[in-house]
Amino acid sequence: MLFSITAAFYRVTDITPEILDRMGVRGLILDLDNTLTTHDNPVPADGVLDWIDLMNRSGVKLMIVSNNHAPRVKPFADMLGLPFVSEGRKPLTKGFREAMHRMGLTKKELAAVGDQIYTDVLGANLFRIKMLYVSPIEFEKTTFFKVKRKMEIPFLPKKLYNEKSAEND
Repeated sequence: MLFSITAAFYRVTDITPEILDRMGVRGLILDLDNTLTTHDNPVPADGVLDWIDLMNRSGVKLMIVSNNHAPRVKPFADMLGLPFVSEGRKPLTKGFREAMHRMGLTKKELAAVGDQIYTDVLGANLFRIKMLYVSPIEFEKTTFFKVKRKMEIPFLPKKLYNEKSAEND
């Protein structure tokens, strides 16, 4: 299925090393806007810096793959100390493939993390890696995004990941 989601979370900071370990994930391909920060914001969302530190200490490899141009992505990635791929052309697989090679991992060891169905989710499925959906930090105000978000509704996950329910699976 082109819009399959492996697990859905409220925020990126809800993804833990323990969850990733259970999934066999050793690396995350991270979207930028509305995943790590709000759209065009140069400052990470609350908790993101601590979350990155936790992932680094846990040995989880992280790389940003964004459709944005380098002048948007590079300063943000540098501030977080993360490698990046700009102009990733999601949902095409170019950015995912480059990230996989640079991270030195296999598709089985990777998951994509993002908030958009038609770029992040579709791209992860076309590349055949796990997809960890996160709710957008905030909804964009432009007409383009309003229409796009309405078109995503049929494909959105019905419930978000819950640690307690996962233990009962």
